[in-house]
Amino acid sequence: MTILTDDLLSSFDASVTDFATAITMPPVIYTSEEFLEFERDALFAREWLCVGRASRIPEIGDYFTTTVNGDPIIVARAKDGSVRAFSSICQHRGMQVVDDSGNCTKFTCPYHLWSYDLTGRLLGAPAMERTEGFDKKDYPLPAMAIELWQGFVFVNSDLNAAPLGPTLATYEPYLKNYDLENAFSVDTFTLTDLPWNWKVMFENFNDGYHANKLHTIIQDFCPSELSAFPVEWTPSSNVIFRTNGYTHIDGGFNATTKALMPIFPNLTEEERTRSTFALMPPTLCFGTAPDQAFFFIVRPKTAGTIDVEIGYLFHPSAPEHPMFDHLFRMSDAGVQVFVVQDQDATAKVQRGMKSRHARRGRYSWQEASHVQFNKWLLQRYREHWPVK
Repeated sequence: MTILTDDLLSSFDASVTDFATAITMPPVIYTSEEFLEFERDALFAREWLCVGRASRIPEIGDYFTTTVNGDPIIVARAKDGSVRAFSSICQHRGMQVVDDSGNCTKFTCPYHLWSYDLTGRLLGAPAMERTEGFDKKDYPLPAMAIELWQGFVFVNSDLNAAPLGPTLATYEPYLKNYDLENAFSVDTFTLTDLPWNWKVMFENFNDGYHANKLHTIIQDFCPSELSAFPVEWTPSSNVIFRTNGYTHIDGGFNATTKALMPIFPNLTEEERTRSTFALMPPTLCFGTAPDQAFFFIVRPKTAGTIDVEIGYLFHPSAPEHPMFDHLFRMSDAGVQVFVVQDQDATAKVQRGMKSRHARRGRYSWQEASHVQFNKWLLQRYREHWPVK
């Protein structure tokens, strides 16, 4: 028996009013495998999905592999310098062609040595000359639409998808002085099989309400009461963001509560006294501080598990600092305190969603971003809800 009923769809309406009257989304949409499968089609198969930084593949022939909506893909720098993305599934017998990263001139499936170029075009298919009607041009690795934004690589399964950039325009003024396209990125790391739904992750990341409650002491410099929501979400937007002020200039999410890395030099004084926290659903959580930006790429595995790739961006001068490695370790150690505290909280939230006592709660004004996120979700749920 399906949970995708008209009654469930109608019930979402109560979660998209003003925060003062709205209630939280139904617990079942965080725990149901059927609902995640619906989201895979309604959201992940149609929206722009972040897969990493373009700086990861700076040279022609550089590539990395990742998983998008359960499918393995290749992201490569083609001979013309463009970034391409395409399936990693060989079009002969379905074997994954590569599952690593590196540099090459072509991709060769180890099973039967079908080979593909850096755009996914089939180059060679041994011993197929007796196969009637076989034409190599008919068997490329399926391509994905691709767009670069602020140095991030986004892909879309819909080759005719509308451009992503214009839908993120409301947030761009808050990033202009960071010049993120040219920022320095350290290697990312991935946490696997985290035990909560992808939406729990998104809600926690942009939740100003818990800022210096769960993260007491270490985040007292960036308290909940200094949360602000400068832009209301509109149906044309693919970003939900808030700002959070500091009690002192150049705050930092570490044990000193001060920025440790070089400050981005073009920031205004106002920008040096706040962070921003942004959601670009359904995959990217992104934030800024005076000395760094940080990102979380979320990949759902089941209704109750996700993988999360975490990375940091610094001003290009940062690695020239004589104590860069030491300062980075200190900075990362501070972030890990937040990660551990958030992991405990989100795991318990997911557990609570399964309880018979779970209910649809009420929002604080410091959770206005959640209502905006609900609106983003509901627009897409309605558009793709199964017709009975």
